[in-house]
Amino acid sequence: MIPKTFKEVIDLGNGKTISLETGKLAKQAHGSVVVRMGDAMLLCTVVSSHKPSTMDFFPLTVDYREKFAAAGKYPGGFLKREARPSNDEILVMRLVDRALRPLFPSDYRYETQVMIQLMSHDENVMPDALAGLAASTAIQLSDIPFEYPISETRVARINGEFVINPSRAEIEEADLDMIVGASEDSVSMVEGEMDEVSEEEMTEAIKFAHEAIKIQCQAQRRLAEAVGKKETRAYETTGKDEELEAKILDAAYQKCYDIAKESLGKHERTEKFGEIKEEIKGLFTEEELEEYGKLVGKYFDSAQKKAVRDLTLKEKVRLDGRQLDEIRPIWCETDYLPSTHGSSIFTRGETQALATVTLGTSREANMIDTPTNSGEETFYLHYNFPPFCTGEAYPIRGTSRREIGHGNLAQRALKGMIPEDCPYTVRVVSEVLESNGSSSMATVCSGTMALMDAGIQLKQPVSGIAMGLITDGEDYAVLSDILGDEDHLGDMDFKVTGTEKGITACQMDIKVKGLSHEILINALKQAREGRLHILNKLTETIAQPNADVKAHAPKIITRTIPGDYIGALIGPGGKNIQELQKASETTIVINEVDEQGVVEILGTNQEGIDMVLQKLDAMLFKPEKGSVYEVKVIKILDFGAVVEYVEAPGNEVLLHISELAWERTNNVTDIVNLGDIIDVKYFGVDPRTRKEKVSRKALIKKPENFKKPERKNDNKK
Repeated sequence: MIPKTFKEVIDLGNGKTISLETGKLAKQAHGSVVVRMGDAMLLCTVVSSHKPSTMDFFPLTVDYREKFAAAGKYPGGFLKREARPSNDEILVMRLVDRALRPLFPSDYRYETQVMIQLMSHDENVMPDALAGLAASTAIQLSDIPFEYPISETRVARINGEFVINPSRAEIEEADLDMIVGASEDSVSMVEGEMDEVSEEEMTEAIKFAHEAIKIQCQAQRRLAEAVGKKETRAYETTGKDEELEAKILDAAYQKCYDIAKESLGKHERTEKFGEIKEEIKGLFTEEELEEYGKLVGKYFDSAQKKAVRDLTLKEKVRLDGRQLDEIRPIWCETDYLPSTHGSSIFTRGETQALATVTLGTSREANMIDTPTNSGEETFYLHYNFPPFCTGEAYPIRGTSRREIGHGNLAQRALKGMIPEDCPYTVRVVSEVLESNGSSSMATVCSGTMALMDAGIQLKQPVSGIAMGLITDGEDYAVLSDILGDEDHLGDMDFKVTGTEKGITACQMDIKVKGLSHEILINALKQAREGRLHILNKLTETIAQPNADVKAHAPKIITRTIPGDYIGALIGPGGKNIQELQKASETTIVINEVDEQGVVEILGTNQEGIDMVLQKLDAMLFKPEKGSVYEVKVIKILDFGAVVEYVEAPGNEVLLHISELAWERTNNVTDIVNLGDIIDVKYFGVDPRTRKEKVSRKALIKKPENFKKPERKNDNKK
């Protein structure tokens, strides 16, 4: 029996449509939908357990996978099977998770899994822009408790016009590329990169995307109603004891308020809050703690959060004593590590990042091979967040999704400032050594200085700042350069990076509904002031990029040769290039581009680089007919001298004995000797001998009454 399907079509207004279809696939999932745009198709399913989890947090898993078969490709590697998710897939998982998680009930503790897979790929469609829409639609079609539909969409500005869900090719022409997540009423998530745009331009892009999202949310509602909106399931909630909550609030609030007002450091503040928590536990018997000990901890955390938030809103005082727009003390240093190609330390308050730069050839480019994207990155950034940076000890199990996400944000912030003619592959690594808020922005700052220290001629230096928000619905406080606690207790985490001219990247997560346009504008303006303050600290440390790379860092020279010469340079079995690399102590990489050979010469010894350049010059040297050249005698023969062009060593030609002088020459050494440097005139290829011809005598005045010498074998008649 053919299943009944239901479908909604969304008109994007630019000749593109998105369809939402359910009823045909994955019907045992609690909710499933196929989202299609062009030939791109995503299947999204959601399932939530009916048994509560023992975890004290919401166990939500968002999984996004791009199947190689969707693009008619084979997976790489020996097993020919999809393995661990790529960085691109992990970044999409984070985008969707950040938009969904706040909308589940705070007391919902049931294992929930959202799975999104790309089943068909269209090169003109970016599937990550459809993942949030797919996830929310699947949840709307289920009975899982969820506040309201949301969607995510990509907005780009191309030639001054905003475009929804552009293709990858269109994005290449854009000066702004963002993914925005929102409900019908408010924006909840923003992430993207820009080409030094203004705060006003960024705000306009967000508003434009939000209008498209409203239509997508309405389509979800219509589809759910057409199918038959399921009644939200009943679920067990964690116990609530209002009398206990009031008791703990009364006992803890003022003490937490007073501690918050002391402007303590992170660890001292944490210890004092911990002491208060133990005092509160002391108010209860062991039997009472056994019965509702988890609630005691939960209600204390609520009392602490309320105290800190009230302090900020009422007295405009922050946990560490700063004003709302005040930046923590900053100190910076460059050239800290003697053996790296570039390094810097950036310390702001209790957050510290050490960045290093490594320079290499195109051979060190980061290769990308996914179902939807193939290519390479010649600039990439890796971010590491070890346990000790927060004074903790826990198992390290590979690179975390958080590290991938923060590294990607810092990479997007900086990559637009790498000059197009930079010959190097550039790798930046950020080691977070201390963390108390916005370590990703510290990475941007340390990365900027390390690049300048390495001699990379950045177009502009880049700084970054994390903004926070605390609001009670009426009053609000925008916080510059937030602490870790302010991120946890606050209502917004808004990271903005940029140059003196404008914004280069952003990432925003909002935990409250209905963030007003006024608050967003004020946050962006305050962020600009803080960002420029930090930028001044960076440029005080290193005002301009170093004029050249360090003495121990590799220099790179790029030359282009005709494609026909690539084989000669490489030699049989790579013999020529291997010998040249060994003799010159350089690394030589040859890439064929548009039937031309792009030769990269990388080395620390300028003499070695010059040796390779001379070899290329000699190989490419073509004397012009009628021109005069300096040559060096490198071999004496009975019938002439072998000479090489001084400007192209290794490029040899025979100077015949008859072209040495006007008078008869019996011995070559009567005119020239080994090592002599003389001038010759080039006559091109002799049609009689089919060999190149050069002459010394052509540059000498012909003697008067000159009689051409007779050949020995001439027959007189």
